[in-house]
Amino acid sequence: MTSDDTSPLASSRTIETLSVLSPDQAEDVLRLLSEAALEDGQQAVSEQGRLQLRGGAREGVRHLLLTLGDELIGYAQLEDTDPVEAPAAELVVHPAHRGHGHGRALGTAMLNESGKRLRVWAHGGHSAARHLAQVLGLTLFRELRQMRRPLDGLDLAEPRLPEGVTVRAFVPDQDDTAWLTVNAAAFAHHPEQGSLTQRDLDDRMGEPWFDPAGFFLAFRGDELVGFHWTKVHAEEGLGEVYVLGVRPGAQGGGLGKALTTIGLRHLAAQGLPTAMLYVDADNKPAVTVYERLGFVTHETDLMYRTES
Repeated sequence: MTSDDTSPLASSRTIETLSVLSPDQAEDVLRLLSEAALEDGQQAVSEQGRLQLRGGAREGVRHLLLTLGDELIGYAQLEDTDPVEAPAAELVVHPAHRGHGHGRALGTAMLNESGKRLRVWAHGGHSAARHLAQVLGLTLFRELRQMRRPLDGLDLAEPRLPEGVTVRAFVPDQDDTAWLTVNAAAFAHHPEQGSLTQRDLDDRMGEPWFDPAGFFLAFRGDELVGFHWTKVHAEEGLGEVYVLGVRPGAQGGGLGKALTTIGLRHLAAQGLPTAMLYVDADNKPAVTVYERLGFVTHETDLMYRTES
């Protein structure tokens, strides 16, 4: 999310709202995001948002394209799939075109599209994003921490699984339904993760980084009770605790810690120097567990929302 001042360029910009992007439009947006990330140090649109650029229409997803002449210089994505919360959004303006009111124009367009009910992510929590949030009348709502720890010389105790629990790697097609069910239950309080569908899982399994050998499933008998899905960011030299979940009713026996350790050991064995994860700042128990495992806060993403 970026902040801008008003400018005479306003008369020459256009904002188009689409439910689906053509392949060429999707490539233009990805190029814009890549160029902005080089300047900002992180992506302005989440992995889920980038996956939703391709593959046709997505329920509740709208794309806002801001152009000057034939040049795409701004993009916003609006996702209205939560039955309770306001629509969630992310936006970016090309670094070469900031300071001319384009961010404000995109933000205003999103407010109009959402009926003045909106939640907006500001990845990295930069001051320009805070200013734009104030201009749009949004208030701070959520803080998501990215935490990291070194993997060099990893010294973690042997994982101790609860009695009767075994762990194996995910098998595509065979384990899809069971994993989606447990993921939904484990993240019932977290709509962004808990609402993942088969299509969302297929999207991720189709990505170059997907490796089922790093996707660990914990079973008690034939029942899936927990999982740790790791992810490798090869270019950055990062291993991620991508998703870690325990089925309600199976919590409290040390399974989450054991699965975390199994995943970290797997990432360290790949020769990766650093591990990362995301956790809500107000999830004090999880933050405490990760701090005890040697993780410290690296950067923070902020979400702002309308009061209504």
